[in-house]
Amino acid sequence: MGTVSQEPASKMIENVVPILNVKDLSVSLSYYEQALGFTEDWTTGDFACVSRDRHCLYICEGNQGNPGTWIWIGVEDVDKLYQECLANGAEIDGEMVNNPWAREFRVADPDGHMIRFGGEPQTDPDHTT
Repeated sequence: MGTVSQEPASKMIENVVPILNVKDLSVSLSYYEQALGFTEDWTTGDFACVSRDRHCLYICEGNQGNPGTWIWIGVEDVDKLYQECLANGAEIDGEMVNNPWAREFRVADPDGHMIRFGGEPQTDPDHTT
């Protein structure tokens, strides 16, 4: 119990993609593209895929997922992304926080989903926020 298993000879899991429930697909698509820098990959009916740096999220109007989902997304340069999101009008929830596990900030989307973007923690003791 609690130990990490050895890497299998063949991988079964290809990727993990959250599905976020939204009230208005077009509003959510605009927000993810304009405020968060994602690109719309495809849309079919009430379901869409947005991606950034070859990683995607699904958004679905009305019938899949639940409001208020939280997602953590690891990024290479969290400070650069924070500045980009501020400049693009993203709804930043609180300040940048330097935790022992990650330096991160939170963004709320129009449907109350919370995205935590995080990167390597700052090791400089004077740089705590």
